[in-house]
Amino acid sequence: MTKKTPEQLRSHRWYGAKDLRAFGHRSRTAQMGFERGDYAGKPVIAVVNTWSDINPCHSHFRVRAEEVKRGIWQAGGFPVELPAMSLSEPFQKPTTMMYRNLLALETEELLRSHPIDGAVLMGGCDKTTPALIMGALSMGLPFIFMPAGPMLRGHFRGQTLGSGSDTWKYWDKLRTGEIDEPTWMEVEEGIARTPGHCMTMGTASTMTSAAEALGLTLPGAASIPAADSAHARMATQTGRRIVDMVWEDLTPARILSADAFDNAVTTVLALGGSTNSIIHLVAMARRAGIDLTAERFDALAQRTPVIADLRPAGRFLMEDFFCAGGLRALLARIAHLLVLDTPTVSGHTLGENIAGADVFNDEVIRPLDNPLVERDGIAVLRGSLAPDGAVIKPPAAQAHLLRHTGPALVFNDYNDMAVRVDDPDLPVTADTVLVLRNAGPQGGPGMPEWGQLPIPKKLLAQGVKDMVRISDARMSGTSYGACVLHVAPESWIGGPLALVRDGDLICLDVPARRLDLLVDEGELARRKAEWKAPEPRYARGYGALFEGHITQANEGCDFDFLEGTAPTEDPEIH
Repeated sequence: MTKKTPEQLRSHRWYGAKDLRAFGHRSRTAQMGFERGDYAGKPVIAVVNTWSDINPCHSHFRVRAEEVKRGIWQAGGFPVELPAMSLSEPFQKPTTMMYRNLLALETEELLRSHPIDGAVLMGGCDKTTPALIMGALSMGLPFIFMPAGPMLRGHFRGQTLGSGSDTWKYWDKLRTGEIDEPTWMEVEEGIARTPGHCMTMGTASTMTSAAEALGLTLPGAASIPAADSAHARMATQTGRRIVDMVWEDLTPARILSADAFDNAVTTVLALGGSTNSIIHLVAMARRAGIDLTAERFDALAQRTPVIADLRPAGRFLMEDFFCAGGLRALLARIAHLLVLDTPTVSGHTLGENIAGADVFNDEVIRPLDNPLVERDGIAVLRGSLAPDGAVIKPPAAQAHLLRHTGPALVFNDYNDMAVRVDDPDLPVTADTVLVLRNAGPQGGPGMPEWGQLPIPKKLLAQGVKDMVRISDARMSGTSYGACVLHVAPESWIGGPLALVRDGDLICLDVPARRLDLLVDEGELARRKAEWKAPEPRYARGYGALFEGHITQANEGCDFDFLEGTAPTEDPEIH
């Protein structure tokens, strides 16, 4: 393999010339305490760090950044830490999804505008993974993703708690009086004990695992708990590897392909991963010039068993998954479903990365002849209520609801739902289909995780644990239930969801992949003619940019002007 020379490094344009501008770059680097020998003729590596004081998932990143830098120094590179927007899932409102594209844009421009030859992307909390990768893909420099890692198990009175999943469970118990406020506070204090992202198979673990299957992390990186010493060692190994990647010019264009995205989708399905992965992987693929659709998820789901027995669909947590062999072991078990000759950032193929991986606990990573679910970890629906698609996670729903027809009860927005859902006079039965609208990309705004509508208190008291719920929102990857999500086009722009009225019959048929509003076309046309588009929310700022350019769920919710592979010219150094 022909390697770059120092003069071919992108950073050489900043540092290597014999002119006034290069003098300025070198003198200002000296101002920061570095000698010319620290950087001259060496790859300059951006350590893109999404640490912040309000992101608990990344609270260990201050230390991890230093460990990444250590590896870069060891391999003969020059590390430059670049802070980036943190996207704190628990705290940021209205939703981090509204800011995913802002972090993607920031990442792209950070790498373009500075003397950078390659990058380590530090992320893990839900939207940081796709955002960082989207931005780095658009820039096109060699990069490697360093996942934050899941937190350790939660504990409560001798029971193991899983983030998100047990939150919903105990919240329902509090609402129905099964537990009191002091007990609820014990759950609050025991559910999240260490740094790291959610330790269930929520969106965070789903997307870091997808990144590994795409070939964008070191082998096994996504499964290591944040608090494990192996995570620190992985950070340093990541720093060492990116330096070699720069010399090898191992760009994302040489790694990512339609086959690589098929591997990622298959991995998500075998894990019982989050429905959010559809939106993120579609957006990532479009940045790479690859036409990935929700229908491809559905096609691959029909051949892929769910073999990871992980919450919310299963029993175990990511710490158990790591001890059972982690993602490498799962990939080895489904190797017959993967394209094994796809390249990865390790310099080896995916098949070489997983060679020799063993499963150490068949309860956590199940054998192929004893899957958690034989197929259809995710299903994509179409029909008169979702002409451009909707999604559901069948294993998370009660089986009898996968074919269901019932009358709609419509909440016009989240606030309407929050005010009325526990009203004892709410006209609702177990057969009712709860509908939430104006929660999509524009309607939310930002498509918040409101799709797991709460079961009305009066039904919880009757023992109802699940019912059909439909929205143009997303749902936390830690959630569960017969929740139909991502209905497109969304109601805010006049999709059919905007036309549903109380009492309308809705038919869900997951085996047939259908979602239909049983109202005749003439009546729907009359309602459509009466419908009025809402006024724009934002007159200025990022909100106005978002509102004017966000695409729909089936298109990945990217900004229309950021999609594709059209090149953006590098800055002139003058």
